[in-house]
Amino acid sequence: MQFSGSHILSVQQFERDDVERIFSVADRMQPYAHRRRVTGVLDGAILGSMFFEPSTRTRVSFGSAFNLLGGEVRETTGFENSAIAKGESLYDTARVLSGYSDVIAMRHPEVGSVGEFAAASRVPVINGGDGSNEHPSQALLDLYTIRSEIAASGRTIDQLRIAMVGDLRYGRTVHSLCKLLCAFKGVQIVLVAPQALQMPPEIVESLRSTGHKVLESDRLEESIAHVDIVYSTRIQEERFSSQEEADLYRGRFRLNQSIYTHHCEPNTVIMHPLPRDSREHARELDDDLNDNPNLAIFRQADNGILVRMALFALILDVVDQVDKHARDVNWYTGGRF
Repeated sequence: MQFSGSHILSVQQFERDDVERIFSVADRMQPYAHRRRVTGVLDGAILGSMFFEPSTRTRVSFGSAFNLLGGEVRETTGFENSAIAKGESLYDTARVLSGYSDVIAMRHPEVGSVGEFAAASRVPVINGGDGSNEHPSQALLDLYTIRSEIAASGRTIDQLRIAMVGDLRYGRTVHSLCKLLCAFKGVQIVLVAPQALQMPPEIVESLRSTGHKVLESDRLEESIAHVDIVYSTRIQEERFSSQEEADLYRGRFRLNQSIYTHHCEPNTVIMHPLPRDSREHARELDDDLNDNPNLAIFRQADNGILVRMALFALILDVVDQVDKHARDVNWYTGGRF
């Protein structure tokens, strides 16, 4: 695809070469994301961060990625803090706020809303999640993490073995990840969920038509026995009609260290898009996994900075200028990476 000036609304925009291009640029962003170097390549540029649904990692990650490239961030969070609460349309909001920004990252609870906004925007828009539909930058950072985590075992994304566990019906992260995996070869996918929360049939069919092997199950232990990745998701309670309905499924597929030890291969990587639900009756990933070296959830979150920096650099066409505007940091970075 032509990245410069483009909206990023769906992973279905990407072919395999596009994904590898993003990952190559993300690799080049490591000195900046890891605070060894700083760049002012986007000095003067403004990111409009518009999040009309609760978010911590995605919102802050987009903002941090833009800041690390030297740009500034202007935030709108929640309907109550925007003119939409006064009845303004997405069209009018897009026309106005795109005049104040060079690029916009947006999350909205309604399927298709970010695309509707982008159609009226005068600057590129990145979908930070539209209802239960898609979350393209999360899928990219997930796949980037998978590539990094399994490389030590000599494996690649082609021939990947992955179990996706939890709320697969409403989980937009797994929807986008499945669509992205269609660009690769020979993937084996086990979809582990209660019958009512299984992956939408059209996504399953798309995977199978690509040649991937797909199994659907409601049994956790046997489904995670021979995979490279266990990708767990929380119950998307905000998509249910009531708290009581969501509670029917909470905690059904709880992974802890004992289950991991008895059923997973020794180097199986554990992933989760976060937030994980740490309430006692939920805990899809138990706290006793925190010391497991194969728990990749925080490395996964860190990778969001790399991938989102890469997207900004590609969309704003500054990839080849990043290093020219760089210098070493002059503060203590804490050695956190």
